[in-house]
Amino acid sequence: MSILKKLAGETALYGVSSILGRTLNFLLTPLFASYLAVSEFGVSVDIYSIAAVLNVIYLFGFETTYFRFSKKENAHEPSVFNQIESTLLLSSLVFSAILVLSAQPIANFLEYPTHVNYIYYLAAILFFDTVVAIPFAQLRLAHKAAKFASIKIANIVLNVLLNIFFLAICKPVYESGATGMLADLVQLAYSPGDDVKYVFISNLVANAILIPIFCKSFLKMRWQFDKVVFLQMLRYAYPIVILGLAGMVNEMLSRFIFKKVLPTNFYPGYTEQEALGIFGACYKLSMFMSLAIQSFRYAAEPFFFSQARDKNSPETFAVVMKWFVITCLFLFLAISLNVELLGKIMLRKDAYQLGLGIVPVLLMANLFLGIYFNLTIWFKLTDRTIYGTYISILGAVVTVVFNFLLIPIAGFAGSAATTLLCYLVMTIACYLLGQKYYPIPYKIGNAMGYILLSVALVFISRNLPDLGKIQGFAANVMLLMVFVASVFWNEKKGLN
Repeated sequence: MSILKKLAGETALYGVSSILGRTLNFLLTPLFASYLAVSEFGVSVDIYSIAAVLNVIYLFGFETTYFRFSKKENAHEPSVFNQIESTLLLSSLVFSAILVLSAQPIANFLEYPTHVNYIYYLAAILFFDTVVAIPFAQLRLAHKAAKFASIKIANIVLNVLLNIFFLAICKPVYESGATGMLADLVQLAYSPGDDVKYVFISNLVANAILIPIFCKSFLKMRWQFDKVVFLQMLRYAYPIVILGLAGMVNEMLSRFIFKKVLPTNFYPGYTEQEALGIFGACYKLSMFMSLAIQSFRYAAEPFFFSQARDKNSPETFAVVMKWFVITCLFLFLAISLNVELLGKIMLRKDAYQLGLGIVPVLLMANLFLGIYFNLTIWFKLTDRTIYGTYISILGAVVTVVFNFLLIPIAGFAGSAATTLLCYLVMTIACYLLGQKYYPIPYKIGNAMGYILLSVALVFISRNLPDLGKIQGFAANVMLLMVFVASVFWNEKKGLN
């Protein structure tokens, strides 16, 4: 139980950094909306969408590869670090050089022909992102969750402060024609006419500062390239890349095609563009489950690999899965039972109430995504990562087919149902294959019982008569306590 408590503690630390990081990044949205032209805001969305895809290619699954090869029998972690970091340094230099040399054609394709500098910033940001990824992974492997979290938060704070400095301080001071020491500083740091570049400069500076922070890791590093080991790593890693790219299809496709396939006047009084805005805003409410899963993932991946050689590891993994499901279901209920209240707090306009019904569905979809992540340990430990590729492609096919089928019929609900179906199919496929190659005694009946109970409690809440705000909230709290009591009664022996 002490091992699981340690895992829970690290997950909490990663969770603090994730939640605080997302909150700080969220503050950039009103800042950009206030100080950037709408077209400039669109440029930043465009560039960072490309960055998300390229980041998967730059890193090439070597983060998970580092965990796996560091925990192999007779493995020497510094040697694994040297091999992977050397590879990523070289490959990211090559990729960034290609971006720089192709900057003008890329800018032309993106319809920013006079802003080649955006591509230069993108190349540099991706380079620094990649070279610090393994030092960050090294902290996770060493269970230094507090240090990991503090560096991540400091990086985000610096990025936010630089954006505030350039956009909220420099721009108004410059435009006011003020004089004095601050105005002189602004004259050096800021030039008008292209404010969006400061978004990229802020990101670039914040990422570049990570290099001296990790100087100890870089100074200890020695150039190393073993062709045989590299090919072994490549065989292990390339399915993870495909998995990541397929995951982006699952995550982003619905929002990309939504207004294109939604019938005209499907939601009376709202245009397709407005419907997309409602869908996107309500989609964000499911991020709470995503944050929990991301926090767990930061702690769990190195934990799973460190426990792999323990003869009791299958039983340990099963216990981790059980408590992961219980914790996420508590979160699912806490949000789903109070989604209207949460919607009024975070999405204040009445229009957004139209899409709140999809939130519980998306939360459940994310729960299955988290279960799927737990299950993937079998192909990571048995070096059968190719199965991850097959499963991800299967999920992508489900996403594409059912989004096109269901959005025209059911709108928001059709897309949310597709997301749930995608992750459910991936979970079932991964479980069945895993039990064949790396059996783990998961308590499937136990987990399904908790899931069905949670869904039933949400259904009951939705069908209660109008009790008023206070009484309704109290009723939902009671329903949540039913779940807690059920878990306590069923698991009380394991809590001792």
